[in-house]
Amino acid sequence: MPAFPHSTTSTSTSATVAVPPSLALPVIEAAFPRQLHPYWPELQENTRRWLLEKRLMPADKVAEHADSLRYTDLMAGYYLGAPDEVLQAIADYSAWFFVWDDRHDRDIVHGRPASWRRLRRALHAALDSPGDHLHHRDPLVAAFADSVLRLFSFLPPTWNARFGRHFHAVIEAYDREFVNRTEGIVPTVREYLALRRLTFAHWIWTDLLEPSVGLELPDVVRKNPAYRRPALLSQEFAAWYNDLCSLPKEIAGDEVHNLGISLVKHEGLTLEEAIADLRRRVEQCVAEFLEAEEAGLRFADGLADGTVRGKELGAAVRACLGNMRNWFSSVYWFHHESGRYMVDSWDDRSTPPYVDNEAAGEK
Repeated sequence: MPAFPHSTTSTSTSATVAVPPSLALPVIEAAFPRQLHPYWPELQENTRRWLLEKRLMPADKVAEHADSLRYTDLMAGYYLGAPDEVLQAIADYSAWFFVWDDRHDRDIVHGRPASWRRLRRALHAALDSPGDHLHHRDPLVAAFADSVLRLFSFLPPTWNARFGRHFHAVIEAYDREFVNRTEGIVPTVREYLALRRLTFAHWIWTDLLEPSVGLELPDVVRKNPAYRRPALLSQEFAAWYNDLCSLPKEIAGDEVHNLGISLVKHEGLTLEEAIADLRRRVEQCVAEFLEAEEAGLRFADGLADGTVRGKELGAAVRACLGNMRNWFSSVYWFHHESGRYMVDSWDDRSTPPYVDNEAAGEK
């Protein structure tokens, strides 16, 4: 079904969603039609309830901000075709991820390295044995264990192990970011690009395409460039578009993790030149994805070799490619509709109104 009919075309969007010219991408608005999973209304309600039950956000902040943050919109616009229970597990996990990102940021801002170290260790442990951490005293750890246990129920243990490996790497990347931000280290462009693929969790969101289509893809399919390249491009677009949207405020806030900041610091670009470079990279991602998508579809057709297994794999790859395409429009509109990025409306630009500034167990 179309998502938010008022914002599916550039003509109607302009009346309701103000996209600054410097951030507008006509190709996304024209060539990537926006869709939404039909389960979305229930998804939003259930994720809001889950945030409350797991004590991930105070009740007043859930009531005031949960819907306007549009976390469920982002996932419902990406994993189309997923069974309702799969999409619900993914959406809850995604909401958790945003809250975790906020805790990480607050621990840095308020100088709480011990709090971060405790959380880091607990998340690694919960990832290895989620069933043992469902009642952890830190709500963030308990909610993580709950979401991981649910995600692990859909596909075989081999998929679970891969997801675990990928998320262990994400936790460690967040630790490197903690050190960089604490010590004021701006990574080089090369260092940043490698780190960003982990802190943005490129391979986690790609892994989750598989339970959405109900099939674990074999390595020979998943690692084939015809599949891997469009998957990577869809994630690179999201990460770099995020950097483009947040660059001015992150420079103002003495942030160190943004591709534009690395370009200014290590490549000698002006802010205006860095913005132009970021936009060029974003637009190149879109153009290259359109080419890679065609190669991916040919690959899917080739998998359908007349056997039952081949037909199954071909259909799964085609569905995953369709959702890689959905990621572009979902990410694009999320950045212009979510209260997470509306810093000009905050009382304090350095303190998002939806965060809890307290560390776990502290008052």
